[in-house]
Amino acid sequence: MLFRRKKPAPAFDWTGKIPTIRTSICTGEQTAGFLDPSSGRFFDIMLIRTGADLREFLETYGVAEEELRREY
Repeated sequence: MLFRRKKPAPAFDWTGKIPTIRTSICTGEQTAGFLDPSSGRFFDIMLIRTGADLREFLETYGVAEEELRREY
């Protein structure tokens, strides 16, 4: 995959959701998404493999790194 198209952010209301990175304790795999605090449901958006993936998630959804919550 030489060329990657930028995917537009899906039309979904993320207000009231907590930006979260879920990390597997066993494998270290990281998934970025949003957590609904009322239901506890996690909406996974993308797999984080490198710092570039994390920056892309932050820029696409307008999230500051300080707002991210880590969940194990």
